[in-house]
Amino acid sequence: MTKLLEGIRILDLTNVLAGPFCSYQLALLGAEVIKVEVPGTGDLARQLGADPALNAGLMGVSFLAQNAGKKSVTLNLKSARGKSLFLDLVDRADVVLENFRPGVMDRLGVGYEALRARKPSILYCAISGFGQDGPMRDNPAYDQIIQGFSGVMSVTGSAETAPLRVGYPVADSIGGLTAAFAISAALVRRGRTGEGEFIDVSMLESVMVTMGWVVSNYLTAGVTPAPMGNENMTASPSGTFKTGDGLLNIAANKQEQFVTLCRLLGREDLSSDSRFAEREARKRNRKALTVELERALAARGAADWERILNKNGVPSGRVMSVPDILEHPQVKERELIKRVPDAPGVDRPLSVTRGGFRLASGDPRPESAPPVLGADNASVFGELGVDAEELAALRKEGVI
Repeated sequence: MTKLLEGIRILDLTNVLAGPFCSYQLALLGAEVIKVEVPGTGDLARQLGADPALNAGLMGVSFLAQNAGKKSVTLNLKSARGKSLFLDLVDRADVVLENFRPGVMDRLGVGYEALRARKPSILYCAISGFGQDGPMRDNPAYDQIIQGFSGVMSVTGSAETAPLRVGYPVADSIGGLTAAFAISAALVRRGRTGEGEFIDVSMLESVMVTMGWVVSNYLTAGVTPAPMGNENMTASPSGTFKTGDGLLNIAANKQEQFVTLCRLLGREDLSSDSRFAEREARKRNRKALTVELERALAARGAADWERILNKNGVPSGRVMSVPDILEHPQVKERELIKRVPDAPGVDRPLSVTRGGFRLASGDPRPESAPPVLGADNASVFGELGVDAEELAALRKEGVI
Protein backbone atom coordinates (compact mmCIF):
# COMPACT_ATOMS: atom_id res chain seq x y z
CA MET A 1 0.00 0.00 0.00
CA THR A 2 1.03 3.64 -0.43
CA LYS A 3 3.02 4.90 2.54
CA LEU A 4 1.64 7.90 4.42
CA LEU A 5 4.30 10.35 3.20
CA GLU A 6 5.08 8.78 -0.16
CA GLY A 7 5.84 11.44 -2.76
CA ILE A 8 7.17 13.95 -0.22
CA ARG A 9 10.79 15.02 -0.73
CA ILE A 10 12.79 16.44 2.18
CA LEU A 11 16.17 18.16 1.94
CA ASP A 12 17.84 17.43 5.27
CA LEU A 13 20.83 19.62 6.14
CA THR A 14 20.93 18.58 9.79
CA ASN A 15 23.63 17.00 11.90
CA VAL A 16 23.95 14.55 14.80
CA LEU A 17 20.56 13.84 16.41
CA ALA A 18 17.56 16.19 16.71
CA GLY A 19 17.30 16.89 12.97
CA PRO A 20 18.32 13.44 11.72
CA PHE A 21 15.93 11.84 14.24
CA CYS A 22 13.14 14.04 12.83
CA SER A 23 13.85 13.12 9.22
CA TYR A 24 14.24 9.45 10.14
CA GLN A 25 10.67 9.38 11.47
CA LEU A 26 9.47 10.94 8.20
CA ALA A 27 11.56 8.56 6.09
CA LEU A 28 10.02 5.60 7.91
CA LEU A 29 6.64 6.86 6.73
CA GLY A 30 7.72 6.93 3.10
CA ALA A 31 9.17 10.41 2.59
CA GLU A 32 12.21 10.66 0.33
CA VAL A 33 14.88 12.18 2.56
CA ILE A 34 18.00 13.54 0.89
CA LYS A 35 20.77 14.33 3.35
CA VAL A 36 22.75 17.36 2.13
CA GLU A 37 26.14 16.89 3.76
CA VAL A 38 29.47 18.69 3.92
CA PRO A 39 31.95 17.20 1.42
CA GLY A 40 34.62 15.03 2.99
CA THR A 41 33.18 14.60 6.49
CA GLY A 42 29.39 14.81 6.30
CA ASP A 43 27.11 14.53 9.30
CA LEU A 44 29.20 14.66 12.50
CA ALA A 45 27.30 11.60 13.73
CA ARG A 46 29.22 9.58 11.14
CA GLN A 47 32.19 9.89 13.51
CA LEU A 48 30.31 9.16 16.73
CA GLY A 49 29.55 5.87 18.45
CA ALA A 50 31.03 3.04 20.46
CA ASP A 51 32.94 1.42 17.57
CA PRO A 52 36.14 3.30 16.55
CA ALA A 53 36.48 1.39 13.26
CA LEU A 54 32.99 2.41 12.10
CA ASN A 55 33.70 6.00 13.18
CA ALA A 56 36.87 6.04 11.10
CA GLY A 57 34.90 4.83 8.08
CA LEU A 58 32.30 7.61 8.55
CA MET A 59 29.60 5.07 9.41
CA GLY A 60 29.50 5.53 13.19
CA VAL A 61 26.84 3.76 15.22
CA SER A 62 25.27 7.10 16.14
CA PHE A 63 24.77 7.75 12.43
CA LEU A 64 23.49 4.25 11.69
CA ALA A 65 20.81 4.55 14.38
CA GLN A 66 18.71 7.17 12.59
CA ASN A 67 19.72 7.43 8.97
CA ALA A 68 18.47 4.23 7.33
CA GLY A 69 16.17 4.79 4.39
CA LYS A 70 17.78 8.11 3.41
CA LYS A 71 19.90 9.29 0.50
CA SER A 72 23.14 11.27 0.77
CA VAL A 73 24.58 14.00 -1.42
CA THR A 74 27.55 16.24 -0.67
CA LEU A 75 27.38 19.95 -1.33
CA ASN A 76 29.44 22.98 -0.34
CA LEU A 77 26.88 25.74 0.20
CA LYS A 78 29.64 28.33 0.54
CA SER A 79 30.46 27.96 -3.16
CA ALA A 80 28.41 29.69 -5.82
CA ARG A 81 27.88 26.50 -7.80
CA GLY A 82 26.99 24.58 -4.62
CA LYS A 83 24.35 27.15 -3.72
CA SER A 84 23.00 27.04 -7.27
CA LEU A 85 22.65 23.27 -7.15
CA PHE A 86 20.95 23.47 -3.76
CA LEU A 87 18.40 25.96 -5.07
CA ASP A 88 17.70 23.64 -8.00
CA LEU A 89 17.07 20.86 -5.48
CA VAL A 90 14.70 23.12 -3.55
CA ASP A 91 12.64 23.54 -6.72
CA ARG A 92 11.94 19.80 -6.57
CA ALA A 93 11.51 19.53 -2.79
CA ASP A 94 8.63 19.88 -0.34
CA VAL A 95 10.53 20.45 2.90
CA VAL A 96 13.88 21.96 3.92
CA LEU A 97 15.11 20.90 7.36
CA GLU A 98 18.13 22.48 9.08
CA ASN A 99 19.59 22.81 12.56
CA PHE A 100 22.23 25.51 12.15
CA ARG A 101 22.42 28.42 14.55
CA PRO A 102 19.85 31.11 13.70
CA GLY A 103 20.99 33.29 10.81
CA VAL A 104 23.51 30.88 9.26
CA MET A 105 21.29 29.92 6.32
CA ASP A 106 20.41 33.58 5.70
CA ARG A 107 24.09 34.49 5.52
CA LEU A 108 24.59 31.71 2.97
CA GLY A 109 21.79 33.18 0.89
CA VAL A 110 19.52 30.14 1.26
CA GLY A 111 17.39 31.08 4.27
CA TYR A 112 13.61 30.88 4.38
CA GLU A 113 12.89 34.25 2.78
CA ALA A 114 15.17 33.47 -0.15
CA LEU A 115 13.64 30.03 -0.63
CA ARG A 116 10.06 31.30 -0.24
CA ALA A 117 10.67 33.94 -2.92
CA ARG A 118 11.75 31.13 -5.23
CA LYS A 119 9.11 28.59 -4.15
CA PRO A 120 6.21 29.97 -2.04
CA SER A 121 4.92 26.51 -1.13
CA ILE A 122 8.16 25.36 0.52
CA LEU A 123 7.99 24.15 4.12
CA TYR A 124 11.08 25.23 6.03
CA CYS A 125 11.83 23.79 9.47
CA ALA A 126 14.66 25.21 11.60
CA ILE A 127 15.61 23.32 14.76
CA SER A 128 17.75 25.18 17.30
CA GLY A 129 18.49 25.05 20.99
CA PHE A 130 16.53 28.13 22.01
CA GLY A 131 14.56 29.25 18.95
CA GLN A 132 15.05 31.83 16.22
CA ASP A 133 14.64 34.86 18.50
CA GLY A 134 15.07 35.83 22.13
CA PRO A 135 18.22 36.75 24.07
CA MET A 136 19.69 33.23 23.81
CA ARG A 137 19.05 32.66 20.11
CA ASP A 138 22.76 32.63 19.26
CA ASN A 139 23.85 30.34 22.07
CA PRO A 140 25.13 26.90 21.01
CA ALA A 141 23.12 24.07 22.52
CA TYR A 142 23.58 20.36 22.85
CA ASP A 143 21.28 17.88 24.57
CA GLN A 144 23.23 18.18 27.84
CA ILE A 145 22.80 21.96 27.89
CA ILE A 146 19.06 21.78 27.27
CA GLN A 147 18.56 19.07 29.91
CA GLY A 148 20.13 21.31 32.52
CA PHE A 149 18.59 24.58 31.36
CA SER A 150 15.04 23.24 31.02
CA GLY A 151 14.78 22.02 34.60
CA VAL A 152 14.78 18.34 33.61
CA MET A 153 17.98 17.62 35.55
CA SER A 154 16.62 19.39 38.63
CA VAL A 155 13.82 16.82 38.98
CA THR A 156 15.83 13.77 37.93
CA GLY A 157 17.38 11.62 40.65
CA SER A 158 16.71 11.73 44.37
CA ALA A 159 17.23 14.50 46.90
CA GLU A 160 20.69 13.05 47.48
CA THR A 161 21.71 12.59 43.83
CA ALA A 162 19.93 15.32 41.83
CA PRO A 163 20.51 17.06 39.54
CA LEU A 164 21.08 14.17 37.17
CA ARG A 165 21.16 13.89 33.39
CA VAL A 166 18.58 11.57 31.83
CA GLY A 167 20.49 8.55 30.56
CA TYR A 168 19.90 9.14 26.83
CA PRO A 169 19.63 12.31 24.68
CA VAL A 170 16.05 13.03 25.64
CA ALA A 171 16.12 16.72 24.64
CA ASP A 172 17.43 15.96 21.15
CA SER A 173 14.86 13.21 20.72
CA ILE A 174 11.93 15.34 21.87
CA GLY A 175 13.09 18.20 19.65
CA GLY A 176 13.20 15.83 16.68
CA LEU A 177 9.74 14.43 17.37
CA THR A 178 8.34 17.94 17.78
CA ALA A 179 9.76 18.93 14.40
CA ALA A 180 8.39 15.80 12.72
CA PHE A 181 4.94 16.52 14.18
CA ALA A 182 5.02 20.15 13.03
CA ILE A 183 6.20 19.24 9.52
CA SER A 184 3.47 16.61 9.18
CA ALA A 185 0.81 19.13 10.23
CA ALA A 186 2.15 21.73 7.79
CA LEU A 187 2.06 19.15 5.00
CA VAL A 188 -1.62 18.50 5.70
CA ARG A 189 -2.48 22.19 5.39
CA ARG A 190 -0.33 22.62 2.29
CA GLY A 191 -2.17 19.72 0.70
CA ARG A 192 -5.41 21.68 1.16
CA THR A 193 -4.28 25.24 0.48
CA GLY A 194 -0.84 25.12 -1.14
CA GLU A 195 0.58 27.35 1.61
CA GLY A 196 4.20 27.14 2.67
CA GLU A 197 5.37 27.64 6.25
CA PHE A 198 8.34 28.53 8.43
CA ILE A 199 8.60 26.20 11.44
CA ASP A 200 10.73 27.40 14.36
CA VAL A 201 11.48 24.48 16.72
CA SER A 202 13.12 25.31 20.04
CA MET A 203 14.57 22.29 21.81
CA LEU A 204 14.18 24.12 25.13
CA GLU A 205 10.50 24.76 24.55
CA SER A 206 9.90 21.27 23.14
CA VAL A 207 11.25 19.72 26.32
CA MET A 208 9.42 22.08 28.66
CA VAL A 209 6.13 21.28 26.93
CA THR A 210 6.58 17.62 27.85
CA MET A 211 7.07 18.60 31.51
CA GLY A 212 3.40 19.57 31.71
CA TRP A 213 2.57 18.13 35.13
CA VAL A 214 5.79 19.36 36.68
CA VAL A 215 5.36 22.88 35.28
CA SER A 216 1.66 23.02 36.16
CA ASN A 217 2.28 21.98 39.77
CA TYR A 218 4.33 25.16 40.07
CA LEU A 219 2.22 27.51 37.94
CA THR A 220 -1.16 26.46 39.32
CA ALA A 221 -0.53 24.84 42.70
CA GLY A 222 2.52 26.86 43.71
CA VAL A 223 4.54 23.73 44.47
CA THR A 224 8.20 23.89 43.49
CA PRO A 225 9.12 20.65 41.69
CA ALA A 226 11.62 18.50 43.54
CA PRO A 227 13.50 15.32 42.66
CA MET A 228 11.78 12.20 43.98
CA GLY A 229 14.06 9.46 42.73
CA ASN A 230 12.03 6.44 41.66
CA GLU A 231 8.85 7.62 43.37
CA ASN A 232 5.81 8.97 41.51
CA MET A 233 4.75 12.33 42.95
CA THR A 234 1.06 11.73 42.19
CA ALA A 235 0.47 8.55 44.17
CA SER A 236 1.79 5.96 46.63
CA PRO A 237 2.67 3.15 46.36
CA SER A 238 3.89 4.13 42.91
CA GLY A 239 7.60 3.65 42.35
CA THR A 240 10.43 1.14 42.43
CA PHE A 241 10.59 -1.54 45.12
CA LYS A 242 13.13 -4.17 46.14
CA THR A 243 12.01 -7.79 45.91
CA GLY A 244 13.62 -11.10 46.76
CA ASP A 245 15.36 -10.93 43.37
CA GLY A 246 15.52 -7.69 41.41
CA LEU A 247 13.69 -4.38 41.33
CA LEU A 248 9.99 -4.03 40.54
CA ASN A 249 8.00 -0.96 39.54
CA ILE A 250 4.52 -0.95 41.07
CA ALA A 251 1.89 1.68 40.23
CA ALA A 252 -1.03 1.03 42.56
CA ASN A 253 -2.45 4.47 41.84
CA LYS A 254 -6.11 3.63 42.50
CA GLN A 255 -7.56 2.75 45.88
CA GLU A 256 -8.80 -0.64 44.69
CA GLN A 257 -5.35 -1.44 43.32
CA PHE A 258 -3.76 -0.65 46.68
CA VAL A 259 -6.24 -2.87 48.49
CA THR A 260 -5.58 -5.70 46.04
CA LEU A 261 -1.83 -5.26 46.41
CA CYS A 262 -2.06 -5.55 50.19
CA ARG A 263 -4.13 -8.72 49.85
CA LEU A 264 -1.73 -10.36 47.40
CA LEU A 265 1.21 -9.56 49.67
CA GLY A 266 -0.57 -11.04 52.66
CA ARG A 267 -0.66 -7.64 54.33
CA GLU A 268 -4.36 -6.77 54.39
CA ASP A 269 -3.68 -4.82 57.57
CA LEU A 270 -1.91 -2.10 55.63
CA SER A 271 -5.06 -1.07 53.78
CA SER A 272 -6.80 -0.29 57.08
CA ASP A 273 -3.79 1.29 58.79
CA SER A 274 -4.56 5.00 59.32
CA ARG A 275 -1.16 5.93 57.87
CA PHE A 276 -1.96 4.24 54.56
CA ALA A 277 -5.74 3.82 54.31
CA GLU A 278 -6.32 6.90 52.12
CA ARG A 279 -4.46 8.29 49.09
CA GLU A 280 -3.14 11.49 50.65
CA ALA A 281 -2.12 9.69 53.83
CA ARG A 282 -0.09 7.21 51.77
CA LYS A 283 1.71 10.07 50.02
CA ARG A 284 2.61 11.64 53.38
CA ASN A 285 3.86 8.31 54.72
CA ARG A 286 5.37 6.78 51.57
CA LYS A 287 8.70 5.93 53.22
CA ALA A 288 7.06 3.93 55.99
CA LEU A 289 4.80 2.21 53.45
CA THR A 290 7.78 1.26 51.29
CA VAL A 291 9.46 -0.44 54.25
CA GLU A 292 6.36 -2.56 54.89
CA LEU A 293 5.83 -3.45 51.24
CA GLU A 294 9.45 -4.42 50.63
CA ARG A 295 9.38 -6.67 53.68
CA ALA A 296 6.56 -8.64 52.05
CA LEU A 297 8.00 -8.43 48.51
CA ALA A 298 11.17 -10.14 49.72
CA ALA A 299 9.29 -13.45 49.64
CA ARG A 300 9.52 -13.70 45.83
CA GLY A 301 11.52 -12.36 42.89
CA ALA A 302 10.50 -9.47 40.66
CA ALA A 303 9.49 -11.74 37.76
CA ASP A 304 7.07 -13.71 39.94
CA TRP A 305 5.55 -10.62 41.48
CA GLU A 306 5.17 -9.00 38.05
CA ARG A 307 3.11 -11.97 36.87
CA ILE A 308 0.98 -12.19 40.01
CA LEU A 309 0.24 -8.49 40.34
CA ASN A 310 -0.58 -7.85 36.68
CA LYS A 311 -2.85 -10.92 36.61
CA ASN A 312 -4.83 -9.32 39.43
CA GLY A 313 -5.00 -5.83 38.00
CA VAL A 314 -2.12 -4.15 39.82
CA PRO A 315 0.20 -2.52 37.26
CA SER A 316 3.79 -3.67 37.69
CA GLY A 317 6.92 -4.31 35.69
CA ARG A 318 10.51 -5.33 36.26
CA VAL A 319 13.31 -2.80 35.88
CA MET A 320 14.98 -4.08 32.72
CA SER A 321 18.37 -3.57 31.12
CA VAL A 322 18.54 -2.62 27.44
CA PRO A 323 19.79 -6.10 26.40
CA ASP A 324 17.00 -7.71 28.44
CA ILE A 325 14.17 -5.67 26.94
CA LEU A 326 15.49 -6.19 23.40
CA GLU A 327 15.13 -9.94 23.99
CA HIS A 328 11.72 -9.69 25.64
CA PRO A 329 8.87 -11.58 23.89
CA GLN A 330 6.74 -8.41 23.78
CA VAL A 331 9.36 -6.53 21.77
CA LYS A 332 10.16 -9.52 19.59
CA GLU A 333 6.55 -10.38 18.73
CA ARG A 334 5.78 -6.81 17.68
CA GLU A 335 8.97 -6.71 15.58
CA LEU A 336 10.25 -3.38 16.86
CA ILE A 337 13.75 -4.22 15.68
CA LYS A 338 14.22 -4.46 11.92
CA ARG A 339 17.16 -5.94 10.04
CA VAL A 340 18.55 -3.57 7.39
CA PRO A 341 19.68 -5.42 4.27
CA ASP A 342 23.12 -4.96 2.73
CA ALA A 343 24.49 -1.98 4.63
CA PRO A 344 27.50 -0.67 2.67
CA GLY A 345 30.43 0.40 4.81
CA VAL A 346 29.23 -1.76 7.69
CA ASP A 347 31.08 -5.03 8.27
CA ARG A 348 28.32 -6.77 10.26
CA PRO A 349 24.54 -7.30 10.23
CA LEU A 350 22.71 -4.07 11.00
CA SER A 351 19.47 -3.77 12.93
CA VAL A 352 17.59 -0.58 13.84
CA THR A 353 14.30 0.36 15.46
CA ARG A 354 11.24 0.97 13.29
CA GLY A 355 8.76 3.75 14.11
CA GLY A 356 7.13 3.70 17.53
CA PHE A 357 3.70 2.73 16.20
CA ARG A 358 2.21 0.20 13.82
CA LEU A 359 -0.11 0.70 10.87
CA ALA A 360 -2.66 -1.65 9.36
CA SER A 361 -1.26 -0.71 5.96
CA GLY A 362 2.29 -1.68 6.94
CA ASP A 363 4.63 -0.81 9.79
CA PRO A 364 6.87 2.26 9.45
CA ARG A 365 10.27 0.76 8.64
CA PRO A 366 13.42 1.69 6.71
CA GLU A 367 13.52 0.46 3.14
CA SER A 368 17.27 0.85 2.64
CA ALA A 369 20.53 1.01 4.57
CA PRO A 370 22.07 4.22 5.90
CA PRO A 371 23.90 5.83 2.98
CA VAL A 372 27.66 6.19 2.68
CA LEU A 373 28.70 9.81 2.28
CA GLY A 374 27.71 11.12 -1.15
CA ALA A 375 26.27 7.79 -2.27
CA ASP A 376 23.51 9.48 -4.26
CA ASN A 377 25.41 12.34 -5.89
CA ALA A 378 25.12 10.84 -9.36
CA SER A 379 21.39 10.03 -9.21
CA VAL A 380 20.18 13.16 -7.40
CA PHE A 381 22.31 15.67 -9.29
CA GLY A 382 21.67 13.69 -12.46
CA GLU A 383 18.03 14.77 -12.19
CA LEU A 384 19.31 18.34 -12.52
CA GLY A 385 21.17 17.51 -15.72
CA VAL A 386 24.61 17.10 -14.17
CA ASP A 387 26.48 14.40 -16.09
CA ALA A 388 29.44 12.24 -15.06
CA GLU A 389 32.00 14.65 -16.50
CA GLU A 390 30.58 17.61 -14.58
CA LEU A 391 30.31 15.53 -11.40
CA ALA A 392 34.01 14.78 -11.62
CA ALA A 393 34.77 18.47 -12.10
CA LEU A 394 32.54 19.46 -9.17
CA ARG A 395 34.28 16.90 -7.00
CA LYS A 396 37.70 18.22 -7.99
CA GLU A 397 36.62 21.79 -7.22
CA GLY A 398 35.31 20.81 -3.76
CA VAL A 399 31.71 21.68 -4.63
CA ILE A 400 30.55 18.12 -3.87
